[in-house]
Amino acid sequence: MKEKKVFAVNGFVAAGIAVILLFLGLYAFSRDHPLLGILAIVLVGVIASGIVVVQPNKAILLIFLGRYLGSIRESGFWWSIPFTVRRSVSLRVRNFTSAKLKVNDIEGNPIEIAAVVVFRVTDTAKATFDVDNYENFVEIQSEAAIRHVASRYPYDNFDQPGYSLRGNTEEIAAVLAQELQERLAVAGVEVIEARLTHLAYSTEIASAMLQRQQARAIISARKLIVEGAVGMVQLAIERLQREQVIELDEERKAAMINNLMVAIVSDRAAQPIVNTGSLY
Repeated sequence: MKEKKVFAVNGFVAAGIAVILLFLGLYAFSRDHPLLGILAIVLVGVIASGIVVVQPNKAILLIFLGRYLGSIRESGFWWSIPFTVRRSVSLRVRNFTSAKLKVNDIEGNPIEIAAVVVFRVTDTAKATFDVDNYENFVEIQSEAAIRHVASRYPYDNFDQPGYSLRGNTEEIAAVLAQELQERLAVAGVEVIEARLTHLAYSTEIASAMLQRQQARAIISARKLIVEGAVGMVQLAIERLQREQVIELDEERKAAMINNLMVAIVSDRAAQPIVNTGSLY
């Protein structure tokens, strides 16, 4: 099915003709011409059955004897084909928030995920005739797409290459919107936006994964501290030697490097020790 435009004219013109025919029918009855009066009344009924009122951001589908004739999208007062069945479809922008779904990411970790989908109907014929109920169709397909996308990516890649659900929200939202559009195109629905609203590890592994994240964060921080400490010690030794502040042999240099590294890398504040003796 594909939406098409149906014949429609200004409803006020049709209403004016109906009023004129009504007065002519009453006049015919008063002049003892019942056949003309009945004919006029029948024509009034035919015209009245073709009156269609379309509200803003809604469309009316016309069906005649089981056949789809077309749709009226323009809001207003219209007259179209009489004796048709009318079905109304909203063209407003809608949103659907999924329930919290429990799925496994690509690494097999159970996670909780939910998303909001913003959509609207663009083809009234497909939304009405190609699916049983397009609103239920959007909900079910949205949950299926969320599950599928969540199973394709890890929750967190911990500085590894590639996308993750937590670290690449914009990219994941674009992937989810694209997959939803492919699934919902059959229902004549356009996906305006799809975005994750909830993302967390499942309760049974949340504590363990939190400890894992903390450990990785500590290791990463330590790595930066060590790299910075090595650079600082190297600069200190080079400057001391360049300005000839003190002559350092290999043993004294090793001791100084050890002391500086311990002072910089240690979590606790350094305790000053006054050395009154000698290394030798």
